[in-house]
Amino acid sequence: MRSLVPFRDINVHASTSHYAFTSPSSPSAQTLVVERPSGDIRLNDGALLGAKRVSSIAGILGIIKLRLDKYIIVITKAQPMGRLKGHMVYKVIATEFLPLQERTLHDADEDTYLNLLKTLLKTGPMYFSYSLDITNSFQRQAASNPSLALWQRADDRFFWNKFIQSDLIDFATGATSGSGLRQHGHRESGADPFILPVMFGMMRITTTRIRSTPLTFVLITRRSRHRAGTRYLTRGIDEQGHVANFNETEQIVVLNDQVRGLGGIGVEQNGKVGGFEGQDIQVMSYVQTRGSVPVYWAEINTLRYTPDLQIRGVETAAEAAKLHFDEQIRLYGDNYLVNLVNQKGREVKVKQAYEQMVRMLLSSPQEGSQANDVTDEKIRVVESTQRRHEYDRLHYVYFDFHNETKGLRWHRAQLLLDQLKEGLVQGQYFRGVDMPGDSQGRLEVRNRQVAVVRTNCMDCLDRTNVVQTMLARWTLTRQLIDIGVLRPGESADDDQAFKILFRNVWADNADVVSKSYSGTGALKTDFTRTGERTRAGMVQDLNNSITRYVKNNFGDGPRQDAFDLFLGAFLPDSSTIGSSLVFVDRRPVLIQSIPYVLAASVFMVLISSLPRSSSDSAWWPLRLFAVLWLAIGVWCFRFIYGHGVLYVNWPKLNTPRWANEGYQETMGAIRQDKIIGSFVARHERGASTARISHLEEGKKRTQ
Repeated sequence: MRSLVPFRDINVHASTSHYAFTSPSSPSAQTLVVERPSGDIRLNDGALLGAKRVSSIAGILGIIKLRLDKYIIVITKAQPMGRLKGHMVYKVIATEFLPLQERTLHDADEDTYLNLLKTLLKTGPMYFSYSLDITNSFQRQAASNPSLALWQRADDRFFWNKFIQSDLIDFATGATSGSGLRQHGHRESGADPFILPVMFGMMRITTTRIRSTPLTFVLITRRSRHRAGTRYLTRGIDEQGHVANFNETEQIVVLNDQVRGLGGIGVEQNGKVGGFEGQDIQVMSYVQTRGSVPVYWAEINTLRYTPDLQIRGVETAAEAAKLHFDEQIRLYGDNYLVNLVNQKGREVKVKQAYEQMVRMLLSSPQEGSQANDVTDEKIRVVESTQRRHEYDRLHYVYFDFHNETKGLRWHRAQLLLDQLKEGLVQGQYFRGVDMPGDSQGRLEVRNRQVAVVRTNCMDCLDRTNVVQTMLARWTLTRQLIDIGVLRPGESADDDQAFKILFRNVWADNADVVSKSYSGTGALKTDFTRTGERTRAGMVQDLNNSITRYVKNNFGDGPRQDAFDLFLGAFLPDSSTIGSSLVFVDRRPVLIQSIPYVLAASVFMVLISSLPRSSSDSAWWPLRLFAVLWLAIGVWCFRFIYGHGVLYVNWPKLNTPRWANEGYQETMGAIRQDKIIGSFVARHERGASTARISHLEEGKKRTQ
């Protein structure tokens, strides 16, 4: 019988001629064979003999081709996170790369590619389930086709390992591929159980009580694989309508779920679990989204604390924005676009660009604003007065978050909730009950969510976290009142134990989303955890802000390279082996040396400042020596800070266009420098051209 869900136990049989994957619990299932070194995939009836090594794995993450070789990435260790409606969910803890060739050549780029991928897999929070589609919300699961394999039901946006699963997917579907696989043109359903969808994001499953009512409280954040990347290197929207840092967060409450904790096998294969104390399992969920402002814009690192902000196109981004909102409206219904950027200073350009885009999309936009003694525009609403087309389902709501909440007046965020309440009530939430006698554990839909709140600030992190937590708390209270767990007028926060749990889970979610994008935990999580701002929280925010500055300037380049490599935004080119190295620093040597001269000058000044005897005859020469090195150090510091774009650790694979432009402009200015300009022009002729061609190389390969 065809298996629709992945195998939960797989043995890898490794030999010099192939890797064979079998499932001990399904002895009648076919064996998946990957030939070495060609990478051809086939199914074999029965096990293969001659394996030198047999090991047990939790699943196949995928297959990736690098510069010299292909590698099968397998999950060697997975941690149970808890049961969701009877289905165990796991977190990827450890992976292993199985090479198809015995490498005889040493290649520095190949080693760097592997290190980038291993670091990403080690630090990136990835989750999977053998029997539950965690890439889809419960509402989308209820509408999916249960006769399809689990990977076929997965949401393309959140199927994080889909690119590296493409070889197996092509083989399973019989699709023609240029990867060198032996395609037969017909469906190979025996490969389906070896394809395991993995989600990137946050997962927390907790059994708890509210007013003596037992329930399972779940929070899931799914990060989109499209336009994924790091904070200042991925902003705005791309031509396909994908926005940076897009995340879907689903808050779930499961009632009458008798399967609790981590123990036991349960009945995960079909997911049918009886209700608690004879009652049917009831699931309620509420979905929110976040994503970057959907116009062409960028923030350009120059080593200054505040990067240069550029709005690179509003009218030109209209078609991309239409693609984005076409998908958002199709998936979620009405979209309430909550914008939290500042209305003054550098962020106002982003606010104005967003509002201009919304006006362009609406058929008959109508605007209204509210003012108070603090600001002229605490709230601005842009909506269509008529519904002539789908984009009139967009409702833009601007809230001046910083002005309204400054001075620790966090209760002022309630103003935004009051503005959104009508939309929240009309937008509803999902509610489903187990179908009686259904062997697949499907839900009978009692209520659907028909609208979504899409929140953003500049990073879609800190301010967004505060607002999403507030909306989730309000909706949870409404859900519990609707089903009779709470009485009208009561709140989920009235239960002190649950209040603490709720705040901590949402604060953990904020930290996970923030670390994935900015490299540090979120700011303002002390408020999320405790309901108030604390001095310790402010100190932690300062530490996170400094760490973000360092990582965003000097650490995000390699992280972005890892995302691009894993997700297929960059394809390594084996034709350049032996001719050029992708990760070589091609800046002029003189430019590279200046930070080392700065470090040497600091060392010399410190040595010269050590206490010495006043009778030392070398006192004055030593002071002059120190002054000389101090002058050198000051010049080096000013040069580095003034030409910061040269010292940012940019991605080497898909370097942003504005980095290329900044490099050209800066090098042009340096050639006019009175001190080092002649040296750069004389000794490094052609170096800048080589640098730029290198920066463009990755982009060309992906076109």
